[in-house]
Amino acid sequence: MTSPIADLLPTARSLAEKIALAQAAEAESLLAQKKEAAAEQQAFIEQLSKPSGVSDEEGIRRALRMIQRATEKGMTAVQVYRFPNVLCTDRGRAINQGEMGWERTLTGIPLEIYQLWNTYFRPKGYKLMAEIVDFPDGVPGDVAMSLSWE
Repeated sequence: MTSPIADLLPTARSLAEKIALAQAAEAESLLAQKKEAAAEQQAFIEQLSKPSGVSDEEGIRRALRMIQRATEKGMTAVQVYRFPNVLCTDRGRAINQGEMGWERTLTGIPLEIYQLWNTYFRPKGYKLMAEIVDFPDGVPGDVAMSLSWE
């Protein structure tokens, strides 16, 4: 028979079970967050893969605002778009290697931006550069497209 004071003290086993349950709940919560983030990322990529619905005129106006702000700061180039490398058919390999024809790997909105540049900005002397701007775990990540007028 145990004393009333001893009954106040939980068993080591019950504490271990309590910790295990808390750890399992935390792991389950983290897994749910990762799944939600992955679903959001996939939805974002799907959105970027579709036509933007932005007219050429509006695209030019947006770029012009960026150019004007950059020029006021004495800059001769500006990053106009950043996107996940999965929007390239080769996951950015041609861009990373600086290969001719890298633009043929573009899809979705990045392709629209390239076409806008090729049609309107290139004839005016603007240059478009695409580069991998991060390397998570040593693997090519996001791509940035920059416009220069130097």
